Amino acid sequence: MNNSKESERAELHKTIWRIANDLRGSVDGWDFKTYVLGILFYRFISENLTGYLNEQERRAGSTDFATTPN
Repeated sequence: MNNSKESERAELHKTIWRIANDLRGSVDGWDFKTYVLGILFYRFISENLTGYLNEQERRAGSTDFATTPN
C-alpha cells in the first residue's frame, strides 16, 4: 500500500509540474516563480489580516462586519 501511495504521489507531482509548465508558457522560470510567490504571499497576508480584523471585531462585540468564508 505504501508503494501505491508513493506511485500516486509521483504521478500527481508529474501532473502538477506539467500543468505549471503549460501555464508558464514562454515566460522565464524565475519570472514565473516570482509572480507565483508574490501571489501566494499576498494571499497569506490578506488571509491573516482578515482573520485578525475579524477577531478584533468579535472581541469588540460587533456582528455587523464582513467576513470571508472558510
